[in-house]
Amino acid sequence: MMLRTTASRVLDDGDRDEVMAILDADPVTNVFVASRVRSVGLNPARLGGQMWGFGPRGGLISLCYAGANLVPVNAGPEAVHAFADRARRQGRRCSSIVGPADAVELFWERMEPSWGPARAIRWAQPVMATTAPSPIPADPLVRRVRPEEFETVLPACVAMFTEEVGVSPDAGGGGALYRSRVAELIRIGRAYARIDDGKVVFKAEIGAVTPQACQIQGVWVHPDLRGQGHAAAGMAAVVKHALDCFAPVVSLYVNDYNAPARAAYRKAGFKEVDTFMSVLF
Repeated sequence: MMLRTTASRVLDDGDRDEVMAILDADPVTNVFVASRVRSVGLNPARLGGQMWGFGPRGGLISLCYAGANLVPVNAGPEAVHAFADRARRQGRRCSSIVGPADAVELFWERMEPSWGPARAIRWAQPVMATTAPSPIPADPLVRRVRPEEFETVLPACVAMFTEEVGVSPDAGGGGALYRSRVAELIRIGRAYARIDDGKVVFKAEIGAVTPQACQIQGVWVHPDLRGQGHAAAGMAAVVKHALDCFAPVVSLYVNDYNAPARAAYRKAGFKEVDTFMSVLF
């Protein structure tokens, strides 16, 4: 029988130093959660959710970000069970569970009877990272997207999201929030694209940034132009910008069955460093 040493608790800004110590111990795996905490702290109103902790104040062991996504951090079996207990009592408020595969699989095993069925499960998503410029030439036409190009790039972003997640970001009234996020990434200089005569050839964004790592998301090549090397060359350009402007480690995660994308990322210099799992609702 598992020894239940403590229940989870909702953290606040008084726990910030302990939280950051846990997050910074694995900056690539934890880049999404760490970027949120660094930006807004642990107050739920600013964080857009709660941060749950496992372990007493002064002895924090594990975390779970419970917002639009539910993300376990450094969570062993006891912590996962404690977080699952809280999640079950609270009810599902997230659109996905995502994070290290072992923790997410155990979490979902506990939650499926009350939260299931899932819309989709991505059992293995390799986390890839690089610390060096790509070994292949970067596409010189990939550049930061300008604010006035928002309407040009938005359809490509919607197409990428729909293809990747399986539903449109406009579903369930989420269109305005999605447009706002795309516009914000453009405004702060973290959206990149190659645009030829008003047509988006390649695009990607840097979604999460900390001083230790950043994470590329939303990689997309126009369907008519796939298989021509645009993904690898485009990623080489984004990696160069990311290393120059944002962080010393550039990461991403990808579905294991997406062989063309994985090959393009490897060609651009990425190596697999971990495995995520995602449960989508």
